[in-house]
Amino acid sequence: MFSLKTGPRPSSLIDAAELLNALPDPILAIAPDGRIADANTAAEAFFETGRAALTRQKLSDLLPFGSPLLALVSFVRDHGATVNEYRVDIGSVKFSSDRIVDVHAAPLPNNSAGVFIMLKERTIADKMDRQLTHRGAARSVSALASMLAHEIKNPLSGIRGAAQLLETAVPDDDRVLTRLICDETDRIVKLVDRMEAFSDERPIERESVNIHAVLDHVKRLGQAGFARHIRFVENYDPSLPPVYANKDQMIQVFLNLVKNAAEAIGDDAIDGEIELSTAFRHGVRLKTRTSSAPVSLPLEICVRDNGPGVPPDIVENLFDPFVTNKSNGTGLGLALVAKIIGDHGGIVECESLSRRTVFRVLMPMHSLTDGRSTAKN
Repeated sequence: MFSLKTGPRPSSLIDAAELLNALPDPILAIAPDGRIADANTAAEAFFETGRAALTRQKLSDLLPFGSPLLALVSFVRDHGATVNEYRVDIGSVKFSSDRIVDVHAAPLPNNSAGVFIMLKERTIADKMDRQLTHRGAARSVSALASMLAHEIKNPLSGIRGAAQLLETAVPDDDRVLTRLICDETDRIVKLVDRMEAFSDERPIERESVNIHAVLDHVKRLGQAGFARHIRFVENYDPSLPPVYANKDQMIQVFLNLVKNAAEAIGDDAIDGEIELSTAFRHGVRLKTRTSSAPVSLPLEICVRDNGPGVPPDIVENLFDPFVTNKSNGTGLGLALVAKIIGDHGGIVECESLSRRTVFRVLMPMHSLTDGRSTAKN
């Protein structure tokens, strides 16, 4: 039987097939005729197909014509050499989005015509890189906000005061101009106030927070106002453990995300839908600036909408300050979301397609005072 198993092992060691199935990366064994001889559990999840169905197909059946992965397998088979290739697009009509992977391909032991393939999705790695960029940008805005608060707000107070004094001395026809000065200074002050939130480095007061209570509160706010014309769908994991967070800041984060979703759908939509979902995901670990060691981020909270999607030219920088596609937007809302989640030791990411935009927040779970985790058993 041509498979990933490498032969008998002492009984004291873990079976090779069990070891391969425990790995988080998709692994395939390709027979000399191109047939998929074996696959681990991660490969089943990656290709969204069970092992039995995979082993009835050739690798070429899963990939588009001319896929670079097929060329890599042919090279390994012809030259008997190990190949590492980075950022390979193995997109297929089966997948709803591009699949960018790093590929390790090598001849199978004792079978030079067979090929071993390991795929490593770039998604998580790229998310980590983008989070570092978002946080760096947020810190830059923090310094800018501190400067603006000192250098701009004080002169603005003088300008507004002078305009109010002039308003009592000018003819009625000119008062519209003094009113304009007051309104515009107020608008600038509000913008600076929003930016000052980035410079707030005080320790966060945290507690054990039921994220479902936060989402329910945000949903009620939306249904009472900006999202009254939109249908909400809830897809919650009822056994999700609590989040160690500041409740008010969590409300601010998800209110911002839900409001963005409602604005993306638009006031004229007749089938607008926002889905709020939670899930427990093992395997995501990240070293954050709030911790010295990698932290598990198993709590996933998503806000999905069926709007037109985020323009491709800004989606990669969506959480950077001043990036927006709204005619009257400041581009600070999502930057503040990224800062708050980063301060809590989590990450936030966006995946956007037409009629399916998902903002995904990954958070650490609350630990008890004796160090025990509140994770599900």
